[in-house]
Formats: sequence, C-alpha cells, structure tokens
Amino acid sequence: MRVNLVSLGCPKNLVDSEMILGGAGAEGLVITTSPEDADVIIVNTCTFIESAKEESIQAILGACDLKRAKGSKKKVVVTGCLAQRYGAELRKEIPEVDAILGLGEYEDIGKVLQDIASQKSGQRGKGGKTLFRIGDPDKACNAEVGRFRLTPTHYAYVKISEGCDNPCTFCSIPSFRGGFRSKPIEMLRQEVQELAGSGAKEIVLISQDTTSYGMDLYGKLELPRLLETLAGVDGVQWIRILYVYPSFVTEEMINAIASIDKVVKYVDIPLQHITDRMLRRMGRRSNETKTRALLQRLRERIPGLYLRTTFIVGFPGEDENEFRALRDFVEDFRFERLGVFSFSPEEGTPAATFADQIPQKTREARLEEIMLVQQANAFRHNRSRRGEVVEALVEEFEPPSRNDAGSSRKPARIQLRARSYGEAPEIDPSILVACDAAPAADLPPSFRELALAPRGGAAQRPKARRTGPPAPGEFVKVNITGSRDYDLLAELAD
Repeated sequence: MRVNLVSLGCPKNLVDSEMILGGAGAEGLVITTSPEDADVIIVNTCTFIESAKEESIQAILGACDLKRAKGSKKKVVVTGCLAQRYGAELRKEIPEVDAILGLGEYEDIGKVLQDIASQKSGQRGKGGKTLFRIGDPDKACNAEVGRFRLTPTHYAYVKISEGCDNPCTFCSIPSFRGGFRSKPIEMLRQEVQELAGSGAKEIVLISQDTTSYGMDLYGKLELPRLLETLAGVDGVQWIRILYVYPSFVTEEMINAIASIDKVVKYVDIPLQHITDRMLRRMGRRSNETKTRALLQRLRERIPGLYLRTTFIVGFPGEDENEFRALRDFVEDFRFERLGVFSFSPEEGTPAATFADQIPQKTREARLEEIMLVQQANAFRHNRSRRGEVVEALVEEFEPPSRNDAGSSRKPARIQLRARSYGEAPEIDPSILVACDAAPAADLPPSFRELALAPRGGAAQRPKARRTGPPAPGEFVKVNITGSRDYDLLAELAD
C-alpha cells in the first residue's frame, strides 16, 4: 500500500508528520511523494489562524477530488490540529473523508491505515461511517523516535514539550493541544542521539513555550540542564532554540546560551507588542519596561547574538499612538530577524469577542508599514556584514548555468545556499555562496614546493585541496561579499 502525506503548519506539526510516516513505514507501507499514485492520502492539518484553516480545508478537498476520480479506490485520512479541534464538523461537512485522527493518535497509525485500505469491519465501507478517533489532548508525551525525516538530513526539529499554559487572549492552541507537558530529559537525549546518528548536525528545539521547559516535571525551569545534556551528544554541532517565551527567561538560561559552545547565539523570542496596554489585553505576562530590560541583558551578555521576534498589529483596541510606539520600537531596536502578523480573530478566544475590532484594511496597512521599517533594518544589517568570515552550513546547491558550463576560459560556477548560525532554517534568509564547480588545477610539484618554501627554510607539505564543491550538510568558511535583497552573497574563504 502506498501512502502520501501533506504536511501543513509549523515545525511541531512537521514532527508529527514524520512520526506518522515512520509508523506507516514500520508497518511495511510504501511512502510516495505523488498523491495521484497513493492508495491513502493523509492530510496533517493546521488551524493556527484563519488562513491556515482555509489551506487545510482546501488540501482535504483536493485529496477528496482525487478519491472521486473514476476507478479510484483511494482513502483520505485527516489528522492534526484541525482534526483535533473541528473533527465532528469535518465528519459532517466532508463525509468523503475515511478517517479523522486527533493529536497523539499516531501510535498505531500503520495498522489504522492498513485497516482503512482493506475496509475491515468497523472501518469506512461498512455503513459508510468515518473512522473517528479524537482523544484527550493532555495525554502524556511520547518519545518521537523512528521518524521518517522530512527535513534535509543535516538538521532536525525536536519538540521538547507539548501544549501551553499561557493565557494569551488571541491564541486558541491550549484549547486543542492541551496544557503544558515537558518531555523527560533522558527521552529527549535518546531522540537527539537517534537524529544525530542519522546525520543531523543541527538540532532545533521547538515548543509552544521553550523557556517553561521542565517546570511541570522537575518543579523548576530546566532548559539550561537540557542544553548541557544535548550538547554532550556526539555528532551534534549546533543547537538552536525557538519559541522563547520572554517572561520566563532566567539568568541561568542566558548563561547557558552564552557559555555552551554548541548552543548557537540565536534567540527566537516572540514579543507580540511593546506597549503596556496592548500587552495586558493580549494576556502577556510582561510590560514594556521588563521587555526592554530583558532585551538589553540578552544583547549585553551574549556577544554576537541574533534576536528574532514576531509582533501582532491591528489587535483589538490598538490606537494610532500604540501602533506608532510599536513602529518606533522596531525602527530603533533593529532586530536582526522579525516577522509580523495582522490580528486574526480566532474562534473561541477572548480577543475574538472584544468589541473594538480593527478593520482588516487598517490591519493590513499597519503590517505593511512595519515590514517596510524592518526591511530597511534588514538591508542595513546585511551591509554591515560585508567582509565577515563566518562558518556556514551548506543547505543545497544549484548546478552551473549553461553559459558557465560551456566556457573554456573559466571554470563553471555553482551557487551554494547556506546558513550561518544567524539564520534559522526555513524562516530566515540564506547566504548564497558562489564557487567553482570543479577543483582548480594543482601546480606541478616542483613549482609548488618552491612557492611554499619559506625564505631560508625547507619546503612545507602543501595543504590538501578540495576535490569538488562543498556538499549539503557540510560546514564551510565563507567570506561575505555583499547582499541581494534579504539574502547575503559570499565566496568560499581561503
């Protein structure tokens, strides 16, 4: 049986998708990238904001269209956040779906898929009923091992917890992902060992609230101890932390980020706003004074730090003065990385019921204005990096163009797409590295020895030369030579 999976949403959902496919593969199912060739199409959905819901529904309908094709015996399975939150509605509105599985219902996914495909008793095909499994979202975390990796070999996401306990008035995630639950440190160490053993050099830690890690299990915040433990795993070279909730950042955490070599000096810290009234209305556990003081401490204590944040514009009640304060803050602080969302009223959240909603046109205009400010910041930052020599992780390469490949006057050139520690995978710009597609010709041995001999001394052994361009997953030194829009341009360093 051939299985195709459509993975939507955030990296946390991607890890779920990898577990689903890993379970399917363990049962002997064949994984295919072609939905047309699949016997079962799985849509792992997202419901974070309205546009994510729409994308998920369109993906489900597209799968059902393939199922309705003449002679098709395809089955359609819906999983993920939309299934957990709106499973009953999906079963009613899209009856062509063969199975709806909530979050955490993946342990026996292979058997479920086999049963659906063969239409065993109790499955769809007997009475036309959809298999429906929506369990308690607060179930314990499982070890996410045996994954079928969907990221490139050299990096992997690791969920360190599930759910969230924060009272943000705009967010519906706790209602369907449950309360905050940490994974034990030993479980995470085993997960990272498996990932490193399969080639992962960069481990990206994700959670709804990374800084709360350990409080539920150990009675205290244990992110520093987790970082120390994972840094001891052989094969891991970079550890990156995303989704840092600002109110729970401690001095011990700052020290750990600053002092552990494998922890990259990059912090993703969603702030959402800067004015006190907006932060209170959003249900955030901070204020402007504390936020500014924390950011200043981070910059002072962690040399070379890259800060990434996100903001929401057009939140209910945001007046012109509050928006200008946010705009000025973005302009003055000059975050290295920044994203902006316009407010989306999510069903079931307090913010969706606030009376003073901002018109969509105004929200979109404010988003564009903030992004223009950040664009100027980003371009200025890129210009300041010219001449830097940095370690970069190669992501992929593009072959030589036809013009270069046929030239006899110069070697063909390829372009590598790479990242330094200042660029997180998938969300940040890239470093575009130009290099020769073929190795430069070696000098004759006698000439080489003369060239390398120090005055009055003996000739030195020449350094080994590269026999081809760097491969994806390889660390290289690059010299930044310029920029193109948000991306940086570079050459391989000598």
